[in-house]
Amino acid sequence: MQADEDMRKKAEAALKKTAAYGEDFDLNEYGLASEEEEQADDLEELSEEDQRTLLNVGFTPSEDNRAGSFIMLNNAVTHSSLRDDDVVELMSLRDAMKVHDWVKDYSWKLVEPDKDKYTAMSYLQDANGYFIRAPAGKKSKMPVQTCLLIGSKEVSQTVHNIVIVEEGAELDVITGCSTKHGVDKGLHLGISEMYVKKGATLNFTMIHNWGEEIGVRPRTVVHVEEGGSYISNYVTLKPVKSVQAYPTVILEGKGAFARLNTIAVAHPGSELDLGSKVVFNAEDTKAELISRTITTGGNAIARGEMIGNANNAKGHLECHGLVLGGGMQRAIPILEANVEDIELSHEAAVGRIAREQIEYLMARGLTEEDAVGMIVRGFLDVGIQGIPDELKADIDATIAKIGENAI
Repeated sequence: MQADEDMRKKAEAALKKTAAYGEDFDLNEYGLASEEEEQADDLEELSEEDQRTLLNVGFTPSEDNRAGSFIMLNNAVTHSSLRDDDVVELMSLRDAMKVHDWVKDYSWKLVEPDKDKYTAMSYLQDANGYFIRAPAGKKSKMPVQTCLLIGSKEVSQTVHNIVIVEEGAELDVITGCSTKHGVDKGLHLGISEMYVKKGATLNFTMIHNWGEEIGVRPRTVVHVEEGGSYISNYVTLKPVKSVQAYPTVILEGKGAFARLNTIAVAHPGSELDLGSKVVFNAEDTKAELISRTITTGGNAIARGEMIGNANNAKGHLECHGLVLGGGMQRAIPILEANVEDIELSHEAAVGRIAREQIEYLMARGLTEEDAVGMIVRGFLDVGIQGIPDELKADIDATIAKIGENAI
């Protein structure tokens, strides 16, 4: 088709451009990740090291209390399983294209293939990924878990995911992104298009645990219809070279709601450019953008943008950052009102932990290290639900180390 050929030409042109902002990765420095990897039918038979990698991003190898599981290693789907196919559909995107002719109507409709060199790369490689669908009226009691894993050095992983929550359905997804032990340099390019239909709810939690020389370039757009809700939790607490994430939520139906939580730590050598954007295109829509970032020597940028195009829309943007042990914090809130009857607000603050807070807790019997750890834990707590105990323990250990190094 002429339209497909025109888009391919645009993507090829975008592939040659340098990044508009942030670190520009030379795609030629990375080979294409393999599409042929060994299948993992029984996840509990994986090595202890591999199981620990999964657990540290919220993925339980036992698959207990999970509606389904999906693993993509490099560019190969190595595991896909379902507990109850009546309440959720889970498979690779390429398989979904074969099963349902209509899936093509959702592919590359929210994310433009020629948006930048990273989207162009995924488009031109016909990237595979997960396809998750909650049928109309179905409400899964357990989350679907997915893991996107880089298993080879100096390769680029290209991923394209589509999530559809149909009218009146409810779906929880926990996605973990990580590298196998010994993989320090690589590039992850992840395209996600999510559709929340009328009266539906999608709770989406993404947990990152990359290597120290990994570049991460996700591109996500979410479309929410009348009365729909989208709740997102984005967590990256471990060292990584560069993450640039700026998901966009389009509130297209009356009464639609979005809440996006971002929790991040910029370690020495890390460049984190994180944030989210909401576009209010319908009346009575609401959104909250909450960002909590800490730098212990790296650079952290917290972006937030709200564009109000409809009356009686309400939005609040909150960017809070702590500087512990050097580094840089930057908060960039943007509010745009294009109608009269609208209420958008923001609150931004960056700085150190107040000494009086520490002394207050020490006066009640805590050590200085424990006091700092408690403050950091409370600062990062935005009420994420459904993560396994092993991950909670890993997060607590990370927070404790941050508190220790901050003294």
